[in-house]
Amino acid sequence: MLRNLLALQKISQRTLSTASRKQAVNKVPEKQKLFQEDNGIPVHLKGGAADGLLYRTTMALTVFGTCYALYELLVAAMPKKVK
Repeated sequence: MLRNLLALQKISQRTLSTASRKQAVNKVPEKQKLFQEDNGIPVHLKGGAADGLLYRTTMALTVFGTCYALYELLVAAMPKKVK
């Protein structure tokens, strides 16, 4: 039991060391230039193909949801026929 606790202590000390292995590259200035460029593209589509796909998917789901909600309201508004 004590051996496992000491092993855990050594592992935790190694993983929480302050020495950095690799510096992350700051990509913010590049992204700022991309999004601030005046090229006629809306800002929500300037991220590329993934943004376009996400936009189209969101619009399709919104239109489908609106149509379905209107259909359900129409069905609920119609009285049922009594046989």
